[in-house]
Amino acid sequence: MGSIVLLSIIIAVAIALLVVPFTKKGVKEQKALVNHTAILITTAIFVFIISVVFFYLTKVDLNWTILWPLLIIATLLGSIAASGKEQILKGSLFFISLVIGIYMLSAPLWNANEKYRGAKMNQKVEIEPFDEHETPASVPPKFARNKMKKAFGQVPNTSYYQLGNLQIQKVNGKYVYIAPVEFSGFFKWLKGKVTPGYFIMSATNAADNPKFIKQEMTYTPSSYFQKNLERHIRLANPTKIFYGDPQLEVNDDGKPYYIRTYGTFVSARNGFKASGIVMVDPKTGASKTYSLKHVPDFIDGAVSPEAVSLQNSYFGKYIHGFWNSVFGKRDVKLPTDEGTEANVSPIFDDHGNMYYFTDFTSPKAGVDSMLGYSLTNGKTGKATYYTGNLQESYMDSQGNLQIVEKKFIEKKWKGSMPILYNFYGEASWFTPVLDSNGFLQTYFIVSAANPEISVNAETPNAALKLYKLALQRGDSSLNRSSTSSIKTVSGTVLRVYKEKDDEYTSVSFLLSNHKNFIVSSEVSPLAVYLKEGDKVIVKYLNTGEQFLPVKDMTIKDLNVK
Repeated sequence: MGSIVLLSIIIAVAIALLVVPFTKKGVKEQKALVNHTAILITTAIFVFIISVVFFYLTKVDLNWTILWPLLIIATLLGSIAASGKEQILKGSLFFISLVIGIYMLSAPLWNANEKYRGAKMNQKVEIEPFDEHETPASVPPKFARNKMKKAFGQVPNTSYYQLGNLQIQKVNGKYVYIAPVEFSGFFKWLKGKVTPGYFIMSATNAADNPKFIKQEMTYTPSSYFQKNLERHIRLANPTKIFYGDPQLEVNDDGKPYYIRTYGTFVSARNGFKASGIVMVDPKTGASKTYSLKHVPDFIDGAVSPEAVSLQNSYFGKYIHGFWNSVFGKRDVKLPTDEGTEANVSPIFDDHGNMYYFTDFTSPKAGVDSMLGYSLTNGKTGKATYYTGNLQESYMDSQGNLQIVEKKFIEKKWKGSMPILYNFYGEASWFTPVLDSNGFLQTYFIVSAANPEISVNAETPNAALKLYKLALQRGDSSLNRSSTSSIKTVSGTVLRVYKEKDDEYTSVSFLLSNHKNFIVSSEVSPLAVYLKEGDKVIVKYLNTGEQFLPVKDMTIKDLNVK
Protein backbone atom coordinates (compact mmCIF):
# COMPACT_ATOMS: atom_id res chain seq x y z
CA MET A 1 0.00 0.00 0.00
CA GLY A 2 2.96 2.28 0.67
CA SER A 3 3.97 2.16 -3.01
CA ILE A 4 0.50 3.28 -4.08
CA VAL A 5 0.50 6.19 -1.62
CA LEU A 6 4.00 7.32 -2.62
CA LEU A 7 3.29 7.17 -6.36
CA SER A 8 -0.06 8.93 -5.83
CA ILE A 9 1.68 11.78 -3.98
CA ILE A 10 4.18 12.19 -6.83
CA ILE A 11 1.37 12.13 -9.40
CA ALA A 12 -0.73 14.59 -7.40
CA VAL A 13 2.10 17.13 -7.09
CA ALA A 14 3.14 16.79 -10.73
CA ILE A 15 -0.40 17.11 -12.11
CA ALA A 16 -1.16 20.10 -9.89
CA LEU A 17 1.99 21.87 -11.08
CA LEU A 18 1.19 21.08 -14.72
CA VAL A 19 -2.50 22.02 -14.69
CA VAL A 20 -2.63 25.03 -12.38
CA PRO A 21 -1.11 28.13 -14.06
CA PHE A 22 1.51 30.18 -12.23
CA THR A 23 0.88 33.31 -14.28
CA LYS A 24 -2.46 34.83 -15.18
CA LYS A 25 -3.09 38.27 -16.60
CA GLY A 26 -5.53 40.75 -15.06
CA VAL A 27 -5.30 39.49 -11.46
CA LYS A 28 -3.69 41.42 -8.60
CA GLU A 29 -0.46 39.81 -7.34
CA GLN A 30 -1.48 39.17 -3.69
CA LYS A 31 -4.91 37.85 -4.58
CA ALA A 32 -3.42 35.70 -7.38
CA LEU A 33 -0.93 34.16 -4.95
CA VAL A 34 -3.67 33.19 -2.49
CA ASN A 35 -5.89 31.77 -5.21
CA HIS A 36 -3.02 29.93 -6.84
CA THR A 37 -1.97 28.23 -3.60
CA ALA A 38 -5.52 27.18 -2.76
CA ILE A 39 -6.19 25.83 -6.26
CA LEU A 40 -2.84 24.04 -6.29
CA ILE A 41 -3.50 22.33 -2.95
CA THR A 42 -7.10 21.46 -3.88
CA THR A 43 -6.03 20.01 -7.21
CA ALA A 44 -3.26 17.96 -5.60
CA ILE A 45 -5.60 16.54 -2.96
CA PHE A 46 -8.22 15.66 -5.57
CA VAL A 47 -5.69 13.96 -7.87
CA PHE A 48 -4.14 12.14 -4.89
CA ILE A 49 -7.51 10.65 -3.85
CA ILE A 50 -8.39 9.66 -7.41
CA SER A 51 -4.95 8.08 -7.91
CA VAL A 52 -5.09 6.02 -4.71
CA VAL A 53 -8.59 4.75 -5.53
CA PHE A 54 -7.63 4.00 -9.15
CA PHE A 55 -4.50 2.00 -8.32
CA TYR A 56 -6.14 0.19 -5.42
CA LEU A 57 -9.20 -0.91 -7.41
CA THR A 58 -7.59 -1.68 -10.77
CA LYS A 59 -4.47 -3.44 -9.36
CA VAL A 60 -2.42 -2.28 -12.37
CA ASP A 61 1.37 -2.09 -12.27
CA LEU A 62 2.97 1.05 -10.85
CA ASN A 63 5.44 1.72 -13.68
CA TRP A 64 5.68 5.32 -14.92
CA THR A 65 4.60 4.27 -18.42
CA ILE A 66 1.05 3.73 -17.11
CA LEU A 67 0.78 7.55 -16.74
CA TRP A 68 1.19 8.61 -20.38
CA PRO A 69 -2.56 9.32 -21.02
CA LEU A 70 -2.72 11.41 -17.85
CA LEU A 71 0.43 13.27 -18.88
CA ILE A 72 -1.12 14.25 -22.22
CA ILE A 73 -4.30 15.52 -20.59
CA ALA A 74 -2.48 17.43 -17.84
CA THR A 75 -0.01 19.18 -20.17
CA LEU A 76 -2.81 20.04 -22.61
CA LEU A 77 -4.96 21.63 -19.87
CA GLY A 78 -1.92 23.34 -18.40
CA SER A 79 -0.83 24.86 -21.72
CA ILE A 80 -4.38 26.16 -22.35
CA ALA A 81 -4.68 27.74 -18.89
CA ALA A 82 -1.17 29.28 -18.85
CA SER A 83 0.18 32.27 -20.68
CA GLY A 84 3.49 33.68 -21.82
CA LYS A 85 6.65 31.68 -21.30
CA GLU A 86 4.83 29.24 -19.02
CA GLN A 87 2.46 28.43 -21.87
CA ILE A 88 5.40 27.81 -24.20
CA LEU A 89 7.03 25.50 -21.63
CA LYS A 90 3.87 23.52 -20.96
CA GLY A 91 3.10 23.43 -24.69
CA SER A 92 6.51 21.85 -25.24
CA LEU A 93 5.76 19.29 -22.52
CA PHE A 94 2.43 18.57 -24.23
CA PHE A 95 4.22 17.93 -27.51
CA ILE A 96 6.68 15.56 -25.81
CA SER A 97 3.86 13.70 -24.04
CA LEU A 98 1.99 13.47 -27.35
CA VAL A 99 5.04 11.85 -28.96
CA ILE A 100 5.19 9.38 -26.06
CA GLY A 101 1.49 8.63 -26.54
CA ILE A 102 1.94 8.01 -30.26
CA TYR A 103 4.85 5.69 -29.46
CA MET A 104 2.72 3.73 -27.01
CA LEU A 105 -0.32 3.45 -29.27
CA SER A 106 1.62 2.59 -32.42
CA ALA A 107 3.66 -0.22 -30.80
CA PRO A 108 1.53 -3.03 -32.32
CA LEU A 109 2.31 -1.68 -35.80
CA TRP A 110 6.08 -1.95 -35.52
CA ASN A 111 6.86 -4.58 -32.86
CA ALA A 112 5.18 -7.50 -34.68
CA ASN A 113 8.51 -8.90 -35.89
CA GLU A 114 9.87 -8.75 -32.36
CA LYS A 115 6.78 -10.58 -31.08
CA TYR A 116 7.27 -13.30 -33.69
CA ARG A 117 10.95 -13.74 -32.82
CA GLY A 118 10.07 -14.07 -29.15
CA ALA A 119 7.36 -16.64 -29.89
CA LYS A 120 9.24 -18.57 -32.60
CA MET A 121 9.03 -22.32 -32.05
CA ASN A 122 11.19 -25.28 -32.93
CA GLN A 123 9.60 -27.03 -35.87
CA LYS A 124 9.24 -30.74 -36.56
CA VAL A 125 7.41 -32.68 -39.21
CA GLU A 126 6.27 -35.93 -37.67
CA ILE A 127 3.34 -35.89 -35.28
CA GLU A 128 4.61 -38.48 -32.85
CA PRO A 129 4.91 -37.26 -29.26
CA PHE A 130 1.74 -39.04 -28.16
CA ASP A 131 0.89 -42.57 -29.15
CA GLU A 132 -0.98 -45.70 -28.08
CA HIS A 133 1.26 -46.29 -25.04
CA GLU A 134 -0.15 -43.33 -23.18
CA THR A 135 -3.41 -42.82 -21.31
CA PRO A 136 -5.38 -39.90 -22.78
CA ALA A 137 -6.70 -37.26 -20.38
CA SER A 138 -10.19 -38.54 -21.04
CA VAL A 139 -12.28 -36.54 -18.57
CA PRO A 140 -13.37 -33.16 -20.00
CA PRO A 141 -13.36 -30.20 -17.59
CA LYS A 142 -17.08 -29.52 -18.05
CA PHE A 143 -17.94 -33.03 -16.89
CA ALA A 144 -15.52 -32.84 -13.94
CA ARG A 145 -17.01 -29.50 -12.96
CA ASN A 146 -20.53 -30.95 -13.02
CA LYS A 147 -19.50 -33.81 -10.73
CA MET A 148 -17.80 -31.41 -8.33
CA LYS A 149 -20.92 -29.27 -8.15
CA LYS A 150 -22.99 -32.33 -7.27
CA ALA A 151 -20.48 -33.15 -4.53
CA PHE A 152 -20.64 -29.62 -3.10
CA GLY A 153 -22.57 -30.90 -0.11
CA GLN A 154 -19.21 -32.00 1.34
CA VAL A 155 -18.32 -28.31 1.89
CA PRO A 156 -19.18 -26.84 5.32
CA ASN A 157 -21.50 -23.78 5.20
CA THR A 158 -22.24 -24.53 1.58
CA SER A 159 -24.31 -21.37 1.01
CA TYR A 160 -21.22 -19.19 1.54
CA TYR A 161 -19.27 -20.64 -1.33
CA GLN A 162 -19.13 -21.58 -5.01
CA LEU A 163 -16.79 -23.64 -7.16
CA GLY A 164 -13.72 -21.88 -8.55
CA ASN A 165 -11.77 -22.46 -11.78
CA LEU A 166 -10.55 -25.97 -12.65
CA GLN A 167 -6.85 -26.66 -13.10
CA ILE A 168 -5.40 -29.96 -14.34
CA GLN A 169 -2.12 -31.06 -12.77
CA LYS A 170 -0.08 -34.01 -11.57
CA VAL A 171 -0.28 -34.81 -7.84
CA ASN A 172 1.53 -37.87 -6.46
CA GLY A 173 2.04 -39.16 -9.99
CA LYS A 174 -1.69 -39.03 -10.85
CA TYR A 175 -3.37 -36.64 -13.25
CA VAL A 176 -6.14 -34.79 -11.47
CA TYR A 177 -8.42 -31.77 -11.64
CA ILE A 178 -8.13 -29.25 -8.82
CA ALA A 179 -10.84 -26.66 -8.14
CA PRO A 180 -10.76 -24.26 -5.19
CA VAL A 181 -13.87 -23.35 -3.22
CA GLU A 182 -14.49 -19.60 -3.56
CA PHE A 183 -16.73 -17.05 -1.83
CA SER A 184 -20.07 -16.44 -3.56
CA GLY A 185 -20.22 -12.72 -2.70
CA PHE A 186 -19.07 -9.81 -0.54
CA PHE A 187 -21.32 -10.47 2.44
CA LYS A 188 -20.46 -14.18 2.38
CA TRP A 189 -16.79 -13.15 2.59
CA LEU A 190 -17.54 -10.90 5.57
CA LYS A 191 -19.12 -13.84 7.39
CA GLY A 192 -16.84 -16.65 6.25
CA LYS A 193 -13.43 -14.88 6.33
CA VAL A 194 -11.66 -17.98 4.94
CA THR A 195 -12.47 -20.57 2.27
CA PRO A 196 -12.47 -24.16 3.56
CA GLY A 197 -10.46 -25.99 0.87
CA TYR A 198 -10.57 -27.46 -2.63
CA PHE A 199 -11.92 -30.38 -4.67
CA ILE A 200 -9.79 -33.02 -6.37
CA MET A 201 -10.86 -35.53 -9.03
CA SER A 202 -9.15 -37.86 -11.50
CA ALA A 203 -8.58 -36.47 -15.00
CA THR A 204 -8.31 -39.96 -16.53
CA ASN A 205 -11.10 -41.90 -14.80
CA ALA A 206 -14.64 -40.64 -15.40
CA ALA A 207 -15.98 -42.97 -12.70
CA ASP A 208 -13.91 -41.28 -10.00
CA ASN A 209 -15.83 -39.23 -7.46
CA PRO A 210 -14.64 -35.76 -6.40
CA LYS A 211 -13.13 -35.48 -2.94
CA PHE A 212 -13.18 -32.34 -0.84
CA ILE A 213 -9.83 -31.57 0.84
CA LYS A 214 -9.90 -29.29 3.88
CA GLN A 215 -7.28 -26.54 3.58
CA GLU A 216 -8.29 -23.12 4.87
CA MET A 217 -7.35 -20.24 2.57
CA THR A 218 -7.48 -16.54 3.49
CA TYR A 219 -5.97 -14.95 0.39
CA THR A 220 -8.17 -15.97 -2.56
CA PRO A 221 -9.39 -14.43 -5.85
CA SER A 222 -12.88 -14.05 -4.36
CA SER A 223 -11.79 -12.32 -1.13
CA TYR A 224 -11.99 -8.54 -0.76
CA PHE A 225 -9.79 -5.58 0.18
CA GLN A 226 -6.36 -6.58 1.49
CA LYS A 227 -7.25 -10.29 1.44
CA ASN A 228 -7.94 -10.29 -2.28
CA LEU A 229 -5.25 -12.48 -3.86
CA GLU A 230 -4.52 -10.33 -6.92
CA ARG A 231 -4.32 -7.17 -4.80
CA HIS A 232 -2.09 -8.94 -2.27
CA ILE A 233 0.26 -10.00 -5.08
CA ARG A 234 0.23 -6.50 -6.60
CA LEU A 235 1.01 -4.74 -3.33
CA ALA A 236 3.96 -7.07 -2.77
CA ASN A 237 5.14 -6.67 -6.40
CA PRO A 238 4.12 -3.15 -7.47
CA THR A 239 6.09 -2.96 -10.73
CA LYS A 240 5.81 -6.53 -12.04
CA ILE A 241 3.83 -7.17 -15.23
CA PHE A 242 1.33 -10.04 -14.80
CA TYR A 243 -0.60 -11.85 -17.50
CA GLY A 244 -3.33 -14.42 -16.91
CA ASP A 245 -5.44 -15.34 -13.92
CA PRO A 246 -3.98 -16.79 -10.70
CA GLN A 247 -4.01 -20.59 -10.64
CA LEU A 248 -4.13 -23.03 -7.74
CA GLU A 249 -1.33 -25.61 -7.64
CA VAL A 250 -1.15 -28.41 -5.06
CA ASN A 251 2.04 -30.14 -3.91
CA ASP A 252 2.29 -33.88 -3.22
CA ASP A 253 1.38 -33.30 0.44
CA GLY A 254 -1.91 -31.70 -0.56
CA LYS A 255 -0.78 -28.19 0.38
CA PRO A 256 -2.29 -25.57 -1.99
CA TYR A 257 -0.47 -22.54 -3.40
CA TYR A 258 -1.63 -19.83 -5.75
CA ILE A 259 0.70 -18.84 -8.57
CA ARG A 260 0.62 -16.03 -11.10
CA THR A 261 2.78 -15.59 -14.20
CA TYR A 262 4.82 -12.41 -14.57
CA GLY A 263 7.04 -11.20 -17.39
CA THR A 264 7.91 -8.20 -19.54
CA PHE A 265 6.31 -6.15 -22.28
CA VAL A 266 7.69 -6.75 -25.76
CA SER A 267 7.99 -2.98 -26.26
CA ALA A 268 6.25 0.12 -24.95
CA ARG A 269 3.33 -1.30 -22.95
CA ASN A 270 2.42 -3.84 -25.60
CA GLY A 271 2.88 -7.61 -25.86
CA PHE A 272 4.02 -10.03 -23.19
CA LYS A 273 6.84 -12.51 -22.61
CA ALA A 274 6.68 -14.76 -19.53
CA SER A 275 9.75 -14.91 -17.28
CA GLY A 276 8.64 -16.27 -13.90
CA ILE A 277 5.97 -16.73 -11.25
CA VAL A 278 4.93 -15.31 -7.92
CA MET A 279 3.82 -18.09 -5.53
CA VAL A 280 1.58 -17.31 -2.55
CA ASP A 281 0.64 -19.40 0.46
CA PRO A 282 -3.12 -18.67 0.58
CA LYS A 283 -3.29 -19.34 4.31
CA THR A 284 -0.56 -16.98 5.51
CA GLY A 285 -0.06 -14.70 2.50
CA ALA A 286 3.68 -15.43 2.39
CA SER A 287 4.94 -15.07 -1.19
CA LYS A 288 8.05 -16.02 -3.16
CA THR A 289 9.24 -15.12 -6.63
CA TYR A 290 10.76 -17.70 -8.99
CA SER A 291 12.19 -17.43 -12.49
CA LEU A 292 10.95 -20.07 -14.94
CA LYS A 293 14.28 -21.89 -14.58
CA HIS A 294 13.83 -22.35 -10.84
CA VAL A 295 10.12 -23.12 -10.49
CA PRO A 296 9.38 -25.77 -7.79
CA ASP A 297 8.97 -29.29 -9.17
CA PHE A 298 5.33 -29.70 -8.14
CA ILE A 299 4.19 -26.74 -10.24
CA ASP A 300 3.01 -27.86 -13.69
CA GLY A 301 1.54 -24.68 -15.20
CA ALA A 302 4.09 -21.96 -14.43
CA VAL A 303 3.28 -20.27 -17.72
CA SER A 304 -0.38 -19.25 -17.69
CA PRO A 305 -2.63 -20.58 -20.48
CA GLU A 306 -3.43 -16.97 -21.38
CA ALA A 307 0.27 -16.26 -21.96
CA VAL A 308 0.64 -19.42 -24.08
CA SER A 309 -2.42 -18.49 -26.14
CA LEU A 310 -0.91 -15.04 -26.75
CA GLN A 311 2.41 -16.55 -27.87
CA ASN A 312 0.56 -18.89 -30.25
CA SER A 313 -1.16 -15.86 -31.75
CA TYR A 314 2.18 -14.08 -32.27
CA PHE A 315 3.70 -17.17 -33.89
CA GLY A 316 0.78 -17.70 -36.26
CA LYS A 317 -0.01 -14.12 -37.26
CA TYR A 318 3.27 -12.22 -37.43
CA ILE A 319 5.50 -14.47 -39.51
CA HIS A 320 5.84 -11.65 -42.06
CA GLY A 321 5.02 -8.68 -39.86
CA PHE A 322 1.91 -6.78 -38.85
CA TRP A 323 0.62 -5.58 -42.21
CA ASN A 324 0.84 -9.04 -43.75
CA SER A 325 -1.38 -10.32 -40.92
CA VAL A 326 -4.05 -7.80 -41.97
CA PHE A 327 -3.89 -7.79 -45.77
CA GLY A 328 -1.84 -10.40 -47.67
CA LYS A 329 -1.88 -13.03 -44.91
CA ARG A 330 0.90 -14.99 -46.61
CA ASP A 331 1.85 -18.04 -44.48
CA VAL A 332 -0.47 -16.85 -41.71
CA LYS A 333 -2.01 -19.58 -39.54
CA LEU A 334 -4.54 -19.02 -36.78
CA PRO A 335 -4.70 -20.94 -33.50
CA THR A 336 -8.16 -22.41 -33.01
CA ASP A 337 -10.33 -21.56 -30.02
CA GLU A 338 -11.38 -25.10 -29.04
CA GLY A 339 -9.04 -25.37 -26.04
CA THR A 340 -10.34 -25.86 -22.52
CA GLU A 341 -8.30 -23.04 -20.92
CA ALA A 342 -7.86 -19.72 -22.74
CA ASN A 343 -8.08 -21.53 -26.12
CA VAL A 344 -5.38 -24.10 -25.22
CA SER A 345 -5.74 -27.59 -23.74
CA PRO A 346 -3.32 -28.89 -21.07
CA ILE A 347 -2.12 -32.46 -21.62
CA PHE A 348 0.69 -34.62 -20.18
CA ASP A 349 3.41 -36.66 -21.89
CA ASP A 350 4.64 -40.07 -20.70
CA HIS A 351 7.24 -38.37 -18.47
CA GLY A 352 4.59 -36.43 -16.57
CA ASN A 353 5.42 -33.07 -18.16
CA MET A 354 2.49 -30.81 -18.88
CA TYR A 355 2.09 -29.23 -22.30
CA TYR A 356 -0.47 -26.84 -23.74
CA PHE A 357 -1.93 -28.17 -26.99
CA THR A 358 -3.21 -25.91 -29.78
CA ASP A 359 -3.95 -26.68 -33.41
CA PHE A 360 -3.63 -24.08 -36.18
CA THR A 361 -5.95 -23.57 -39.11
CA SER A 362 -6.14 -21.38 -42.21
CA PRO A 363 -7.38 -17.76 -41.94
CA LYS A 364 -9.52 -18.44 -45.00
CA ALA A 365 -13.19 -18.80 -44.11
CA GLY A 366 -14.79 -22.21 -44.58
CA VAL A 367 -11.50 -24.15 -44.47
CA ASP A 368 -11.25 -26.83 -41.75
CA SER A 369 -7.83 -28.16 -42.70
CA MET A 370 -5.22 -28.25 -39.95
CA LEU A 371 -1.92 -26.54 -40.83
CA GLY A 372 -0.14 -27.94 -37.78
CA TYR A 373 -0.22 -27.88 -34.01
CA SER A 374 1.94 -26.68 -31.14
CA LEU A 375 2.95 -28.14 -27.80
CA THR A 376 4.16 -25.62 -25.23
CA ASN A 377 5.85 -26.82 -22.05
CA GLY A 378 3.78 -25.52 -19.14
CA LYS A 379 6.81 -25.12 -16.87
CA THR A 380 9.43 -23.60 -19.20
CA GLY A 381 7.31 -21.99 -21.93
CA LYS A 382 9.39 -23.64 -24.67
CA ALA A 383 7.26 -24.66 -27.65
CA THR A 384 7.46 -26.98 -30.64
CA TYR A 385 5.37 -26.70 -33.80
CA TYR A 386 4.46 -29.87 -35.70
CA THR A 387 3.49 -29.59 -39.36
CA GLY A 388 2.56 -33.25 -39.83
CA ASN A 389 2.98 -35.15 -43.08
CA LEU A 390 2.87 -32.43 -45.74
CA GLN A 391 1.68 -35.00 -48.29
CA GLU A 392 -1.57 -35.38 -46.38
CA SER A 393 -4.28 -32.96 -45.32
CA TYR A 394 -5.24 -33.10 -41.65
CA MET A 395 -8.61 -32.03 -40.33
CA ASP A 396 -8.49 -29.35 -37.62
CA SER A 397 -10.26 -29.48 -34.24
CA GLN A 398 -13.25 -27.50 -35.48
CA GLY A 399 -13.80 -29.94 -38.34
CA ASN A 400 -13.51 -32.80 -35.85
CA LEU A 401 -16.18 -31.26 -33.60
CA GLN A 402 -18.47 -30.82 -36.59
CA ILE A 403 -18.17 -34.53 -37.37
CA VAL A 404 -18.99 -35.38 -33.75
CA GLU A 405 -22.04 -33.11 -33.82
CA LYS A 406 -23.31 -34.67 -37.06
CA LYS A 407 -22.67 -38.17 -35.70
CA PHE A 408 -24.91 -37.57 -32.69
CA ILE A 409 -27.24 -34.93 -34.12
CA GLU A 410 -30.40 -36.75 -33.01
CA LYS A 411 -29.17 -37.04 -29.43
CA LYS A 412 -27.83 -33.47 -29.42
CA TRP A 413 -24.49 -34.60 -28.05
CA LYS A 414 -21.41 -32.47 -28.59
CA GLY A 415 -17.66 -33.00 -28.39
CA SER A 416 -15.46 -31.39 -25.75
CA MET A 417 -11.68 -31.11 -25.33
CA PRO A 418 -10.49 -32.52 -28.69
CA ILE A 419 -6.83 -33.60 -28.58
CA LEU A 420 -4.68 -34.86 -31.45
CA TYR A 421 -2.88 -38.14 -30.64
CA ASN A 422 -0.79 -40.59 -32.60
CA PHE A 423 -2.69 -43.87 -32.30
CA TYR A 424 -0.93 -46.75 -34.11
CA GLY A 425 0.92 -44.29 -36.35
CA GLU A 426 -2.26 -42.47 -37.36
CA ALA A 427 -2.82 -38.82 -36.46
CA SER A 428 -6.16 -39.10 -34.67
CA TRP A 429 -8.58 -36.81 -32.88
CA PHE A 430 -9.67 -38.12 -29.48
CA THR A 431 -12.83 -36.40 -28.21
CA PRO A 432 -15.00 -37.01 -25.14
CA VAL A 433 -18.66 -36.52 -26.04
CA LEU A 434 -21.12 -34.85 -23.63
CA ASP A 435 -24.90 -34.64 -23.62
CA SER A 436 -26.82 -31.35 -23.35
CA ASN A 437 -26.51 -31.47 -19.55
CA GLY A 438 -22.72 -31.77 -19.64
CA PHE A 439 -22.54 -35.47 -18.70
CA LEU A 440 -20.06 -37.79 -20.39
CA GLN A 441 -21.71 -40.26 -22.77
CA THR A 442 -19.04 -41.72 -25.06
CA TYR A 443 -15.56 -41.31 -26.51
CA PHE A 444 -15.08 -40.57 -30.21
CA ILE A 445 -11.90 -41.21 -32.22
CA VAL A 446 -11.51 -40.17 -35.85
CA SER A 447 -8.55 -40.18 -38.21
CA ALA A 448 -7.34 -36.63 -38.92
CA ALA A 449 -6.32 -37.62 -42.47
CA ASN A 450 -9.17 -40.07 -43.19
CA PRO A 451 -12.37 -38.82 -41.48
CA GLU A 452 -14.29 -41.83 -42.76
CA ILE A 453 -12.38 -43.92 -40.21
CA SER A 454 -14.08 -43.25 -36.88
CA VAL A 455 -15.35 -45.15 -33.84
CA ASN A 456 -16.98 -44.42 -30.51
CA ALA A 457 -17.26 -46.40 -27.28
CA GLU A 458 -18.13 -45.95 -23.61
CA THR A 459 -14.52 -46.06 -22.38
CA PRO A 460 -11.20 -44.84 -23.86
CA ASN A 461 -9.77 -48.39 -23.94
CA ALA A 462 -12.84 -49.77 -25.72
CA ALA A 463 -12.69 -46.93 -28.24
CA LEU A 464 -9.00 -47.60 -28.89
CA LYS A 465 -9.69 -51.29 -29.43
CA LEU A 466 -12.39 -50.52 -31.98
CA TYR A 467 -10.19 -47.91 -33.63
CA LYS A 468 -7.39 -50.42 -34.01
CA LEU A 469 -9.74 -52.72 -35.90
CA ALA A 470 -11.08 -49.83 -37.98
CA LEU A 471 -7.53 -48.94 -39.04
CA GLN A 472 -6.87 -52.57 -39.95
CA ARG A 473 -9.99 -52.67 -42.10
CA GLY A 474 -9.11 -49.35 -43.69
CA ASP A 475 -5.55 -50.52 -44.44
CA SER A 476 -4.44 -47.22 -42.95
CA SER A 477 -1.53 -46.40 -40.72
CA LEU A 478 -0.91 -49.94 -39.55
CA ASN A 479 0.96 -50.41 -42.82
CA ARG A 480 3.00 -47.26 -42.23
CA SER A 481 5.68 -46.43 -39.73
CA SER A 482 4.70 -45.95 -36.12
CA THR A 483 6.57 -45.67 -32.88
CA SER A 484 5.84 -49.40 -32.56
CA SER A 485 7.97 -51.93 -34.44
CA ILE A 486 6.60 -54.68 -36.69
CA LYS A 487 7.44 -58.19 -35.52
CA THR A 488 6.73 -61.77 -36.63
CA VAL A 489 6.03 -64.73 -34.36
CA SER A 490 4.87 -68.31 -34.83
CA GLY A 491 3.13 -70.54 -32.32
CA THR A 492 0.08 -72.56 -31.34
CA VAL A 493 -3.29 -71.00 -30.60
CA LEU A 494 -4.37 -71.71 -27.00
CA ARG A 495 -7.63 -69.72 -26.80
CA VAL A 496 -9.91 -67.99 -29.33
CA TYR A 497 -12.72 -65.46 -28.90
CA LYS A 498 -14.80 -64.15 -31.82
CA GLU A 499 -17.32 -61.30 -31.89
CA LYS A 500 -19.26 -59.62 -34.65
CA ASP A 501 -18.07 -56.11 -35.51
CA ASP A 502 -20.50 -54.59 -38.03
CA GLU A 503 -20.08 -56.63 -41.22
CA TYR A 504 -16.80 -58.17 -40.12
CA THR A 505 -15.66 -60.44 -37.29
CA SER A 506 -13.16 -59.46 -34.65
CA VAL A 507 -10.97 -62.40 -33.61
CA SER A 508 -8.97 -62.32 -30.38
CA PHE A 509 -6.60 -65.19 -29.60
CA LEU A 510 -3.95 -66.28 -27.11
CA LEU A 511 -0.76 -67.74 -28.54
CA SER A 512 1.56 -70.28 -26.94
CA ASN A 513 4.05 -67.48 -26.16
CA HIS A 514 1.31 -66.18 -23.82
CA LYS A 515 0.72 -63.00 -25.85
CA ASN A 516 -2.73 -61.85 -26.93
CA PHE A 517 -3.52 -60.76 -30.47
CA ILE A 518 -6.49 -59.23 -32.25
CA VAL A 519 -7.34 -59.25 -35.94
CA SER A 520 -10.30 -58.29 -38.10
CA SER A 521 -11.66 -60.69 -40.72
CA GLU A 522 -11.29 -57.84 -43.22
CA VAL A 523 -7.51 -57.98 -42.75
CA SER A 524 -7.38 -61.79 -42.60
CA PRO A 525 -10.67 -63.24 -43.94
CA LEU A 526 -9.80 -66.84 -42.97
CA ALA A 527 -9.34 -65.80 -39.34
CA VAL A 528 -13.01 -66.73 -38.86
CA TYR A 529 -11.90 -70.40 -39.09
CA LEU A 530 -9.24 -70.03 -36.39
CA LYS A 531 -9.54 -72.56 -33.53
CA GLU A 532 -7.58 -73.83 -30.54
CA GLY A 533 -4.57 -75.93 -31.56
CA ASP A 534 -3.99 -74.18 -34.91
CA LYS A 535 -0.40 -73.34 -35.72
CA VAL A 536 -0.02 -69.80 -37.06
CA ILE A 537 2.53 -67.28 -38.27
CA VAL A 538 1.59 -63.79 -37.13
CA LYS A 539 2.96 -60.44 -38.26
CA TYR A 540 1.93 -57.83 -35.71
CA LEU A 541 2.54 -54.33 -34.44
CA ASN A 542 4.43 -54.37 -31.14
CA THR A 543 2.42 -51.64 -29.39
CA GLY A 544 2.99 -53.01 -25.91
CA GLU A 545 -0.74 -53.34 -25.33
CA GLN A 546 -2.54 -56.35 -23.89
CA PHE A 547 -3.99 -57.21 -27.32
CA LEU A 548 -1.49 -56.67 -30.14
CA PRO A 549 -2.89 -55.65 -33.56
CA VAL A 550 -2.25 -58.21 -36.32
CA LYS A 551 -1.18 -56.97 -39.74
CA ASP A 552 -1.00 -60.36 -41.41
CA MET A 553 -1.60 -63.97 -40.37
CA THR A 554 -1.03 -67.42 -41.92
CA ILE A 555 -2.88 -70.47 -40.57
CA LYS A 556 -0.50 -73.37 -41.31
CA ASP A 557 -3.15 -76.11 -41.21
CA LEU A 558 -5.08 -74.24 -43.90
CA ASN A 559 -1.81 -73.45 -45.71
CA VAL A 560 -3.26 -70.08 -46.78
CA LYS A 561 -3.41 -66.57 -45.39
